[in-house]
Amino acid sequence: MTSNTSLQDVAIRNRLSGKGGVYAVCSAHPWVIDAAIEQAKEDDSILQVESTSSQVNQLGGYTGQTPSQFADFVHSAARRLGLPRERIRLGGDHLGPFPWRAAASESALREAGELVRACVLAGYGKIHLDASMACADDPKILPEHIVARRAAVLCEAAEAALKDLPPGADLPLYVIGTEVPAPGGESAEGTPPAVTTIESLHQTLQVFQAAFAERGLSAAWQRVIAVVVQPGVEFGDNVVFEYDRSKARALSAGLPQSPALVYEAHSTDYQPLSALAGMVEDHFAILKVGPWLTFAFREAVFSLSAIERELVAGRKGLRLSQVREALDQVMLKDPSHWRSYYHGDEHELRFSRAYSYSDRCRYYWHETAVQEEIERLIENLTTYSAPLTLISQYLPQEYEAIRAEQMENEPGAIIRYHIQLVLRCYATACGMGRKV
Repeated sequence: MTSNTSLQDVAIRNRLSGKGGVYAVCSAHPWVIDAAIEQAKEDDSILQVESTSSQVNQLGGYTGQTPSQFADFVHSAARRLGLPRERIRLGGDHLGPFPWRAAASESALREAGELVRACVLAGYGKIHLDASMACADDPKILPEHIVARRAAVLCEAAEAALKDLPPGADLPLYVIGTEVPAPGGESAEGTPPAVTTIESLHQTLQVFQAAFAERGLSAAWQRVIAVVVQPGVEFGDNVVFEYDRSKARALSAGLPQSPALVYEAHSTDYQPLSALAGMVEDHFAILKVGPWLTFAFREAVFSLSAIERELVAGRKGLRLSQVREALDQVMLKDPSHWRSYYHGDEHELRFSRAYSYSDRCRYYWHETAVQEEIERLIENLTTYSAPLTLISQYLPQEYEAIRAEQMENEPGAIIRYHIQLVLRCYATACGMGRKV
């Protein structure tokens, strides 16, 4: 087998120069995946796409997809849009017991091992081993040595799957760490999270390396590409905590010489470009982004809905789409994905369901009732093309792009472009895109 060198090259280059990184699109949303593919084509770059253990697992996850089905979905989209297969990199985010944490640890870890194995067999080349969550028979907060031992068990499951891969397949790269934001984002507001101390980092690396060695995984340890730490960034319902380079200075300077690790930064959504670029320079060379992309999708759809109302309301024989109404109805019918994140009276809850930075509505776009209204919206604005004056009112950046002949005045193109505005920030910060 050959080594999966592309991310390792990124890590080595970043460690030597503080330049160059990669962003990982953590989403299973079809519009987001299409926009990410278009951005990779525009930048002539590799596209890293990752699924979480809740989104995609051997039981289907909330998307209804197994790892092999998710891989087929991403590769099919790339083929349809003309991005070569070799430019796609797949990864698993928060792979561990999280979806099964209500069960006893032995059972949850067994399921997590099956998930990791399924991801490796599906061609995932980057595996985030996250066993940080407590299960039903655990104390509320797990000791780090337990987290490390469980991560090593998951790594062992991944390594055991290698014998079933075709000859020449890439060896998986691993991401470790215990200071891991919860999958899907945090619910807390309050003050910014504390930056990981350099003492905590070194302790984590020692404990994990020992746990890997105990299970005979020293060779796999050499393929640990990154460690998840807390750089002091986070977002909640209505707040974003921005990166403060001065607080992360010791962490930036404290990476060990071997293995040649970089940091993987989670919850970087909604950070300004200057902060993202600073993180890459400070060796947070892998930037995760997810909710901001579906947030941008929602912005574009709601703006197009406003244009639709101005343009075609009252026309005989034509029914306006009801995207927001349908979205809110399905969220009320099944509040499991947002109830613990949003607080306040009914007015405040309705506002958060639509506009929160936490973007919990991303769990509901696939619902049939919502999809039908989006299709109606696109059909109406395809039949009656939006005047530039209305696009200027509701989508000024898309207006400028249309005027500059950088995109077509077409609803699907507008939605993708709006998502790409976010992706361009990440591409620029990572040194792979044009300046924005």
